Amino acid sequence: MTPSPEDAHQRPRLIRWVWLVLGLVCVALGFIGAFVPLMPTTVFLIMAAACFAKSSPRLEAWLLDHPRFGPTLRAWRRDRAIPPAAKLMACGGMAAGLAIFWWGAHPRWPLLLLVAAIIGLCAAYVVSRPSRGAQG
Repeated sequence: MTPSPEDAHQRPRLIRWVWLVLGLVCVALGFIGAFVPLMPTTVFLIMAAACFAKSSPRLEAWLLDHPRFGPTLRAWRRDRAIPPAAKLMACGGMAAGLAIFWWGAHPRWPLLLLVAAIIGLCAAYVVSRPSRGAQG
């Protein structure tokens, strides 16, 4: 069965709606992360900006021009840069998350070491990003 011309026209619209919904979900999660300790904010807003780039230029511009989050989002987009203060907060959050996991779950050593290695790799990635171009 071949798709009709109407189906071909609807598909891009449906895909744009999917990107828009994903972007709105990411903004909501980022908003929650601004108030809930250990939940990231900027990561979700970076994802939201990417989703809005495919669905809504107006919402993408709103995020990139936001007085609080815009400079960080633009620095990430331009240079893949992370401000030094954000690096410190991210690594501190990862360390706190690992400590809470260890204290609350009492995992066996192999699992604890695996989780610590994964978090360590994530922290190394964050620290390895340039700081230039990022405001912090």
